[in-house]
Amino acid sequence: MRKLLTLSLISAAIFGAMPALASTGTAKLMSAEGSYEGMFGRFDRAQLQRGFQIYKEVCASCHSMKELHFRNLGEKYGPFYSPEHANPNENPVVKAIAKGYVIADVDASGNDVERAGLPSDRFPAPFASDAQAKAANGGVAPPDLSVITKARMGGADYIYSLMMGYGHAVPHGVVVGAGKSYNPYFAGGVIGMAQQLTDDRVTYADTEANKGIKPTAAQESRDIAAFLQWASDPHQTERKAAGLGVMLFLFVFALFTWFSYQSIWRKVEH
Repeated sequence: MRKLLTLSLISAAIFGAMPALASTGTAKLMSAEGSYEGMFGRFDRAQLQRGFQIYKEVCASCHSMKELHFRNLGEKYGPFYSPEHANPNENPVVKAIAKGYVIADVDASGNDVERAGLPSDRFPAPFASDAQAKAANGGVAPPDLSVITKARMGGADYIYSLMMGYGHAVPHGVVVGAGKSYNPYFAGGVIGMAQQLTDDRVTYADTEANKGIKPTAAQESRDIAAFLQWASDPHQTERKAAGLGVMLFLFVFALFTWFSYQSIWRKVEH
């Protein structure tokens, strides 16, 4: 009886905590069709660049990414990695991106100053404080996007579905207040953010990698989902590579152990 009670309490604690992690709506999530899914999945660098462009031009006015540094953009497997600049702090593209931001700082005399960004800086928040963020967004501060795909059940699929979830008919009994929108992928169905991604919301860079790719709402949603998935775990690809190496080693070691066992004990009666 005591064991049963203990298991019940553990189960209640686990399942009771899940909504805090999930906080998603009741609709079945759509697939973002990410190339990064699975053990052998890898990020598409061109897609990460498009996703960063969407974050910068659309999302950054409300959402922070306080856990991400500019230099992360130039790290291996990042959107602007260059083999010629293994040190991301020396990457000219990263330097140019960082320089385009104004960073609040303090000089040697203790005075508040503003300066151009450096690769070592974090992405600056769009608001000076949570109170200011709430005041500008109907009383609710927009969530930080640094690790949003880890904080929401479904990860990148949740981001993609949320971006594509506008325009559905409002179910009977659901009240959508002024300045709110209905989105079946959001917890409760009523979200304070209006639809952000529409066809041609951004103009993708004219590069060979982007040739034939049109900025439809679906494509933009997939791209921002991919970028936020990478931002939440910039070293995902390296971890997968290391994991494969470990699995291969263990497989070879298991074979070696088995053959050794057979060689040593093959003439011994069991």
